[in-house]
Amino acid sequence: MRVKDRAAIITGSGSGIGAAAAMRLAEEGAKVTVTDVNAAKCEETAAAIRAAGGEAIAVPCDVTSRQSVEEMVQKTVDTFGRLDILVNNAGVIRDNLVHKMTDEDWDTVMNVHLKGSFYATQAAQKYMVPQRYGKIVNFSSTSALGNRGQLNYATAKAGLQGFTKTLAIELGKFNINVNAIAPGFIETDMTKATAERMGIDFETLKQAAAERSLLGRTGKPIDIANTVLFLVSDESSFITGQVIYVRGGI
Repeated sequence: MRVKDRAAIITGSGSGIGAAAAMRLAEEGAKVTVTDVNAAKCEETAAAIRAAGGEAIAVPCDVTSRQSVEEMVQKTVDTFGRLDILVNNAGVIRDNLVHKMTDEDWDTVMNVHLKGSFYATQAAQKYMVPQRYGKIVNFSSTSALGNRGQLNYATAKAGLQGFTKTLAIELGKFNINVNAIAPGFIETDMTKATAERMGIDFETLKQAAAERSLLGRTGKPIDIANTVLFLVSDESSFITGQVIYVRGGI
């Protein structure tokens, strides 16, 4: 029970990596706020946690709205009495080549990834600083290193690395650890959507990704969830300001 009785928020936890992280933290004793823009998915993940014997509430939230985020954070503190862990996982893709990318494509990705992480972190640190304890995990991506057709997404994910390192500097004196995870190819609905955009069968895309990996396989949401668990547990208490690439080698 590595995070027993810790109160955690995982944004975008209605499905995929976020849902896996929420369930993994709950298995290790955390009290979890499942939050997602999709209310039905929120409740689905929270119900699964409760069915497994964990403690969770579902709080629908649009991370691009300051009011929505602040109300979600307040609901967490009102319910659990504290806030110890924030995982900024919410994300979207609006892939396109630069000459085809619209203002909406650009703004949507920037708002969800960057503004959403800013709003959630700003609201969460108000509770973490006075208690002199907190764990914040942001989600970057290997796309931060550059990826054709993802100018907006790559830029946002690179921005989150600078966001992480600066927060680590500002919040370290309050015993708040801030790190980022940069996943490689993980089998999720988002990577399925990428396959559709490219006009490629998902199994073919998975096979190509597996062949690029030193381990000869693609990643699963649980691979990322286990990394989240490590970074929000006290086992990683001397790690901050780092970007952990979870990509199976390349």
